[in-house]
Amino acid sequence: MKTINVCPGTLAPGFSTYSPLCLRKVFVGKKVSHILDLSINDDTGGYIVASILFGWMLIGTGVVQLVISTGKNRPKGWGWWLFGGILNIFIGFMLVDRVELAEIMLPYFLAIIFIYWGVMYVIESVLMRPYKYWWIRLLNGMLMMFIGFFFIGAGYLNDIVMVSTMVALAFIYWGITLVSTSFEMKPIKEIS
Repeated sequence: MKTINVCPGTLAPGFSTYSPLCLRKVFVGKKVSHILDLSINDDTGGYIVASILFGWMLIGTGVVQLVISTGKNRPKGWGWWLFGGILNIFIGFMLVDRVELAEIMLPYFLAIIFIYWGVMYVIESVLMRPYKYWWIRLLNGMLMMFIGFFFIGAGYLNDIVMVSTMVALAFIYWGITLVSTSFEMKPIKEIS
């Protein structure tokens, strides 16, 4: 058997197993061997991966929202974009940096995000009444709030598959509504 002299997680030299930094960040401070014996039903790794990926997605979305809301051609309702960007970045960093907290709080963080998006879409639907597809925004907002309240009601979910499925279905539906409402947008005039 070949011996290792680097941390398998961080590749830091001088370790024959995982370094303390790697144990704290990747394995939430639990003592583990570099020869892992994980059971299939262990959802801790799934929560860690899901929280980190969702956290980085929220950070990226938040940065885009901040750039749009503070830009020269900012849209109507730019305050919603600004607050949403700050909220997304804050929750994103909480999910990425505090993995042990995210394992317990992931459904609640998702609930906050979905309820916020739902309220935002309901208000947008009221403002978009003159447009053809305003009711899709209303339906989207109600669905987002329903999913958010579902996460609050379910509390700490023991099944990462259910969390992932609910989030995936919400994003698929959200994408469909964005595509359908994009047909309402006026084309940009070409600059010659």
